[in-house]
Amino acid sequence: MPPALHIPRKVTDLRVLQRDDRIVIQFTVPELTTEDLPLKLGKVDLRAGPYAKEPFDTAGWEAQAKALDTSALKPGPVVSECPASEWKGQEVFIRVRIVSDKKKDGGWSDFAILRVIAPLAKVEGFKADPVAQGVRLSWTGPKEPAGVTFLVRRLAANGAWEDLAKATGYDWVDTETRYGEKYEYTVQSALDAGGTRAESAASDPVSIVPVDRFPPALPSGLTAMPGPSSLELSWDANTETDLAGYYLYRAAADGPFERAGGLLTTPSFSDKDVRPGVRYRYAVSSVDQLGNQSARSSAVETSMP
Repeated sequence: MPPALHIPRKVTDLRVLQRDDRIVIQFTVPELTTEDLPLKLGKVDLRAGPYAKEPFDTAGWEAQAKALDTSALKPGPVVSECPASEWKGQEVFIRVRIVSDKKKDGGWSDFAILRVIAPLAKVEGFKADPVAQGVRLSWTGPKEPAGVTFLVRRLAANGAWEDLAKATGYDWVDTETRYGEKYEYTVQSALDAGGTRAESAASDPVSIVPVDRFPPALPSGLTAMPGPSSLELSWDANTETDLAGYYLYRAAADGPFERAGGLLTTPSFSDKDVRPGVRYRYAVSSVDQLGNQSARSSAVETSMP
């Protein structure tokens, strides 16, 4: 068989963004040659520079582009950073090629182009509050530049920050939480427009252990109908998964409401402790398994004939 050529595969996943005052460059250093043999890495040639001239001159770019430090990079996914200030207000063109230990290169990757801007301001007033739906994250700024969005991240069990959402406003609710567990969040301002892909530095993390202090929904649809020897009450069932039941309240004539019986596990009640000719008023509340109780529903009234 002929000798192996030792030509590395070309990088095909080059990505760049600006984070605060740094340019973050991500790509995968191939582990195989074009012949599917294990690659013995010589070096990673990573360069960044502006236009050489108009029209764009690839050879001119290669001659004047700045070589970035890649001495610590190894085969596999890599992240490299460099200061952004040198190209502030310009488009910077970045590309990479892999060179084997035999000094054979796999050719330049496609260009990744980034318009460098002044660092985005960090988020202000970041806080986390428990709400019935989960954890509400909110912040007060920044308001500029136009088109700024916000990247919400949460600390995962493996210690890495996972992306949760891109918010266009100044709050977001994490509905994938459980009471009694600790959650930690950060948020960054971001801009992705006109060749700019930029993020601010991350906010200081905020943590929260949400506690269930939220009652079930107010029961609805309460009706009261006279029966032969009772008053029959029914209402629409609540749908909360942690619902324990309902409390029914009764008032005779214009008297005060008092609880009628104990905890009801179904949305109905047959009140036999009534007298003919007396007007009765009823209201109902819901309660969860931790004892959080809703307000009372609007009252309905009826009487025995």
